[in-house]
Amino acid sequence: MRKILGLAAIGILAVATAAQAQRDQIRIVGSSTVYPFATKVAESFGRGGSFKTPIVESTGTGGGFKIFCSGVGPEFPDINDASRRIKQTEIEACASKGAKDLIEVPIGYDGIVVASSKRAPHLRLTRKQLFLALAKSVPTAMGSTKPNTARTWADIDKSLPAAKIEVFGPPPTSGTRDAFVELVMELGCKQTWPWLAQLEKDDNAKFKQICDTMREDGGWVDAGENDNLIVQKLEANPNAFGVFGYSFLEENKDKVQGASVEGFDPTFDNVAALKYPISRPLFFYVKKAHLGVIPGLKEFIAEFTSAKAIGEDGYATEIGLIPLPAPKLQQAQNIGKSLAPNVR
Repeated sequence: MRKILGLAAIGILAVATAAQAQRDQIRIVGSSTVYPFATKVAESFGRGGSFKTPIVESTGTGGGFKIFCSGVGPEFPDINDASRRIKQTEIEACASKGAKDLIEVPIGYDGIVVASSKRAPHLRLTRKQLFLALAKSVPTAMGSTKPNTARTWADIDKSLPAAKIEVFGPPPTSGTRDAFVELVMELGCKQTWPWLAQLEKDDNAKFKQICDTMREDGGWVDAGENDNLIVQKLEANPNAFGVFGYSFLEENKDKVQGASVEGFDPTFDNVAALKYPISRPLFFYVKKAHLGVIPGLKEFIAEFTSAKAIGEDGYATEIGLIPLPAPKLQQAQNIGKSLAPNVR
C-alpha cells in the first residue's frame, strides 16, 4: 500500500514538475458566451505584470469540456468556461482521465436572445411559436409526429410576418444550444399537446428525440461558435434571426434587436431578475490538480471572482455580463478563496 501511495505521489510530482517546466501561462477553453468576459478578465490580469496574460479559446461549452476532461497536466487546459452546468457524463469523462477534483465557480447570468436586424419589425414570440418554427418534426393530436412543413412565420401564427423562417444559431457543442433546447424547445414542445408532458415522464429519450431535434432544411442553420458572424448575417438579411447571448446584443445594439419572449424583452433588468424566460447562469470550472502548479492560476481565480470584475459595477458588466446578486457573489468569492472541489 505504501509503495502504491509512493508511486502515486511520484506521479503527481512528475505532472507538477512537468507543468512548471513546460507552461507558465494559464490556458482557458469553453463557452463562446463567456469568452468575452474571460478575455476581459485575462487582459486585466495580464496588465498586472506578475503573470502572463492567460490564453482564452472559444470552443463552445461542450467542445471545451471534451478538451478540458482529456487529462491532467500541462498539455490540458486549466479552466473551462461554461454557459450551462457540467453534465454527469462530463464529470465521469473527467474522472476517467484523472481530473477528479473539479471546482465550479458561478460568475453571473446571461440571457439567450432571438435577435434580428434593427431594420426588421420587432417581434413578440412565445416558446410554442419558436418550437413550431424550429423543430424538425412537430407533434399531432394523435400522439404522433409529422415533418415540419412551415416555411414562413405566418405559417406558425397569422399574426407573425409572412417571412421565411431562417434562424442562425449555435452548434450542438455549444452551451447556448443546450440551454436554448432546454428552456425553449422542450418547454414549447410540451405546450403543443398534453401528451408530450406525459411522454417526458414515461419515455424521456423519445420525448427528447421529438422536442430537441432542430430542423435541417434551412429553417435552423448551425452557424458555429462565432456569434459576431451571426450578427453580420442579420445585418445582411433583415428577415433572418440569430440566437446568441445577451452580451452580443449589448455589444451590437446599434445593429440588432432582441425579440420579446413570453411578453418580456431581453433587457439587463429582466435577465437579472430572471423574468426574461431564456435566462441562465454562467460558470467556470477549474482543475484542482493544476492549482499551485500553473503559475498565477489561484490569483486569476481571485481576479475573476472579484467585485471589480464581476460585481455590480465590475468591468465585465460593461460588456454585458449580468452580475450575481450580492449574496451569490459572496458565495462565488468564498469558493474562489477556499478552492475546495465542489463538483459531485
